[in-house]
Amino acid sequence: MQSLGLSLGIVQCNTVHKNLCDYFECSAHMALAEQTDEEKPKRLSQKELDDIIDLHEQFLQGTRGGERAKLGMMDLSYLDLSGRDMKRADLVGTLLCHSKLEKTNFAEANLFACDLRGATLIRANLDRADIRGACLSGANLTLATLVDCDMRDGVLLRAGDKGDLTPYHKNEAAAGMEKATVRGANMSGAKVSVSVVVQTDLTDCNLKNAKFVRANLSLSNLTGCNLEGIDFTDANLSGAVFHGAVFTSTTLDGADLSGADLIGAMFDNIDFSKVDLSDTKIAKSLKSVDISLKDILGSHAKWVKTNGKEGRRAVFSKNNMSNQNLSGVNLSAADFSLANMKGADLSKSECLMADFSYCDLRGSVFTRADLRGVKFSCANFSGANLVAVDLSDVMISSRAGGGEWRSNLDNAKLRGALLNGSNCRNADFTNCDFTEANLRDADFRGSLMTGAIFTGADLRGTNLDNTDKRGTVGLTKIFDDDED
Repeated sequence: MQSLGLSLGIVQCNTVHKNLCDYFECSAHMALAEQTDEEKPKRLSQKELDDIIDLHEQFLQGTRGGERAKLGMMDLSYLDLSGRDMKRADLVGTLLCHSKLEKTNFAEANLFACDLRGATLIRANLDRADIRGACLSGANLTLATLVDCDMRDGVLLRAGDKGDLTPYHKNEAAAGMEKATVRGANMSGAKVSVSVVVQTDLTDCNLKNAKFVRANLSLSNLTGCNLEGIDFTDANLSGAVFHGAVFTSTTLDGADLSGADLIGAMFDNIDFSKVDLSDTKIAKSLKSVDISLKDILGSHAKWVKTNGKEGRRAVFSKNNMSNQNLSGVNLSAADFSLANMKGADLSKSECLMADFSYCDLRGSVFTRADLRGVKFSCANFSGANLVAVDLSDVMISSRAGGGEWRSNLDNAKLRGALLNGSNCRNADFTNCDFTEANLRDADFRGSLMTGAIFTGADLRGTNLDNTDKRGTVGLTKIFDDDED
């Protein structure tokens, strides 16, 4: 009998393989392991594991004496691989339950049918890795990268005494990411078809062009996700939450969206004709509101003028306000959270401390608006006009003493937006996406910019003095000249 680490092969059943390949791109592959009932996965100590990884890293560097890590079918549960380079390593069927894998590089590694339950994979690199049939239940993949990785269904089998094939793992750990935390991860191009992703936190993930054909994402949280080009054909999305998610050219044929929360979601070029939308929550139109917009704004103006003693605060949360003309209106402290504000005109408006979190603000106009202390957390400003706006902090007073209230734009999407000449001092732009935005002559002094993306942005004349720029992307050079 071959050793456990070398006893793996690929089994393909002709009929099943052909049928599945046609639709799922060979999603149900099976790996074969020779093992008797008495044999158990070899348990490695931390020292033994470190020695193997040392040789593997030498192998990757092309150093003489290096050797590729072959850890298939071994027990590495609770061990620490944090920050190690495991690129192209063989980890088929390996037990990694509750292992420490933070910032570990698993790019192009073979993790077929791995048991990763409860593992810590924060900021881990799984790009182009094979994790078919892996169990990621309860794992933490926050800010991990899984670009083009294969996460489809798969079964690790073993040959019995009579030549029959049975599942290898006696614990029957189910493949998928049930109840996992995947916040902020990059899963663009990932293949997740047929997988179980039930009750999983996918908040703010980039899922562009990923395949979720027949996947089960029921009750999962997809708030703020980029769903551009995703294939959700026949997927179970029942009860899932999509606040602020962007559906662009998303395939939903046969998908089950019953009971899903689509309030605040953004839709472009979407066909719902073959989708189950029973009991689905969607944004309300103002036409369904008993009171007119004019009356709402009038009551709000009185509420602002009297410090809340008269009138009523305007609440447009979860409403469809697309293309509304609110130019020059006092909207201070109004609630627009999760509203559809696409193409709305708020130029020269007063919006002090208003709440626009998770708003669809694509193509909206805010030129010369007073936006001090406004909450724009996770809002989508793609293509919006914010020329010469005031996003600086505002001084508030209270019985407990005064204080400064920052404008909050954490995780906001400002791709292609116009902010030239804007006052953005002391604002919070944590993890903001400024890709190809016009930031010319804008003042960002004292602002928080950690994790922000500036790829292709116009930064000529931009003032970034005393800003927190840790973890920023594309901020390599500031051009300060007067050329067009």
